[in-house]
Amino acid sequence: MNSLILAANAQDPTLQTFENDVWWIVLIKLLGVFVILLLLTLFTINYERKVVARMAVRPGPNQVGPKGWLQSLTDGVKLPFKEEIIPKTADKVVYFIAPVISATVAFTAFSVIPFGGVVSMFGHQTALQLTDVPVSVLVLLACSSMAVYGVVLAGWASGSTYPLLGGLRSSAQMISYEVAMGLSIVAVFMTAGTMSTSQIVAAQAHGNEVEILGWTATTPSWYAVLLFPSFVIYCIAAVGETNRAPFDLPEAESELVGGFHTEYSSFKFALFFLAEYINMITVSAFATTLFLGGWRAPWPITWIWPGASSGWFALIWFFAKVLLLLFGFIWLRATLPRMRYDQFMRFGWKVLIPVNLVWILFLSYVKVANNELSATAKWLSIGGLVLVVLIVAVSWPQARKPRQRSIEEQLAARPPGSFPVPPMDLQVPPSPRARRAVAERTPATVGAESETKEV
Repeated sequence: MNSLILAANAQDPTLQTFENDVWWIVLIKLLGVFVILLLLTLFTINYERKVVARMAVRPGPNQVGPKGWLQSLTDGVKLPFKEEIIPKTADKVVYFIAPVISATVAFTAFSVIPFGGVVSMFGHQTALQLTDVPVSVLVLLACSSMAVYGVVLAGWASGSTYPLLGGLRSSAQMISYEVAMGLSIVAVFMTAGTMSTSQIVAAQAHGNEVEILGWTATTPSWYAVLLFPSFVIYCIAAVGETNRAPFDLPEAESELVGGFHTEYSSFKFALFFLAEYINMITVSAFATTLFLGGWRAPWPITWIWPGASSGWFALIWFFAKVLLLLFGFIWLRATLPRMRYDQFMRFGWKVLIPVNLVWILFLSYVKVANNELSATAKWLSIGGLVLVVLIVAVSWPQARKPRQRSIEEQLAARPPGSFPVPPMDLQVPPSPRARRAVAERTPATVGAESETKEV
């Protein structure tokens, strides 16, 4: 068993591994990342169309290529050759730069994602990763934050109302869900002790042994199990960060026509389309790296086949996990309706961020208790903290909904001669037939009001 662990650790790249790469190896890996992202984007577009069609019990794309799998390729070739229309009121410079920003940062984020361990490439030992730095996770967060600037600038530079509203919504979305995503990753920093993506994958290779009340137990190796609340919050925040349903408020076709890209066409619209799907792939690869063991095969496979994660086989497990997370994006789009704007903001600020902060404080206490307290005192104190949190959560006062007023009360509260206004809770106002029925039951009041108007 120890020999297998040493062999697995020998495959883990370190920061010094990337310093020894020759320049043409770096260029090959750079071109490989670019080609993989383009091919994976074309596949994901068709993948989404076919999965949604399957859920809706309809054929989906089935005409172009074998079983319709070349449909997204023809769409990608067609878009740049369509007529480009630029509004007269647009800020030409920013209008052009906005889609470039979105596409550029989407490609840049993949530079620190590890695809596998150390392999032999044309006689040189190199890692299946373009580069790595001690703060790689912060590079990914910075790229995801910059992607929203492309959306905001596109909405402002279009010189139109609907794109502007989409850009404003996106700025609020960035503030709300970028904070939640960043806090969910803090738990990974605390557990792994590093911000390097390759070292975070190495930290999930094997579980750690902990002593619980005198007996030894092995913790799960994947942080998706060990840090399950952080994983759930990250997945929710990732959906909001990529503007996908049910959090696609910057677009919101039913309200804003097309949102921030309403005034875009031809190649510039293709860049936004490309950036959206690459961002989906990026956050899925990021979740795979931080929470799902990265490029390593899952436990039953490694137990049966010890060399499953070695060499180029690592690409199989990495992309299998990414496609599984992409299926989650598609499943949400085919299942859930779009959230209302106030529900969206309330969920981010009042649910995700407070739960994340409580979870981080709990993890901090556990790390301190492991070093300072005995086993019995540690677990008793942790159980007491969990009990206190549960009591507070159960006894927390719930917001009371206002009593639903009857039709008579709504008509009586309306000033004489005013027009009916839809209520703030988006309920349907009383119908004209119901108002006539109320008027027939209360003739004295209605007559008095009409006499007062005539005077």
